[in-house]
Amino acid sequence: MTDTIIFDLDGTLLDTLTDLMDSVNFALDKFGYPERTYDEIRRFVGNGVRVLMQRSVPSGVEGEEFEKAFNVFRDHYLKNMRNKTDAYDGIRETLKVLKDHGYKIGVVSNKLDVAVKELCEDYFGSLVDYAKGADGESDRKPNPENTWKCIDSLGAKRENCIYVGDSEVDIKTAENAGLPCFSVSWGFRTRDELTANSAKIIIDKPQELLE
Repeated sequence: MTDTIIFDLDGTLLDTLTDLMDSVNFALDKFGYPERTYDEIRRFVGNGVRVLMQRSVPSGVEGEEFEKAFNVFRDHYLKNMRNKTDAYDGIRETLKVLKDHGYKIGVVSNKLDVAVKELCEDYFGSLVDYAKGADGESDRKPNPENTWKCIDSLGAKRENCIYVGDSEVDIKTAENAGLPCFSVSWGFRTRDELTANSAKIIIDKPQELLE
């Protein structure tokens, strides 16, 4: 019997894309690189902010200014990550119903751990029981390590958990963790992109989780 739901954050619970784009372009502009479009950023996200910047900087991680550009992005984003970010329609209401029915709610993201914790607290408060971001390259999804940590911290059993996310990374994370995956169509990937990456269950609005 399902009693625990683990969510991705960006593109699943929160629409963070414009703030991410603004911080990426702030860093790119500082070093004279061309700015990236909204659709490019949409396609670049999912594997953590370091990979986002690797894909955004023309010379990638091999460029001599990459680390400086990444640090400018990181500092700018942590100061500006609430400017245009908000929960998707129906998310807070859905989380509240789940909590009222006794479900445990976790969040596991490839976002910077400090950002995950702060954003979950700011936007969801007590509706989220556990929040974990990536501390580096070794623990980011689709590595299931942080998902398993979440399950253990919540006192749950894997057979009673489901994973909810918006990308191919989340589909693979759930598979690696041994969990069923619900993919959401309102995030940073299209329904066609999800289907092409072997999504088995796709929902179109948060309230469908309650069904």
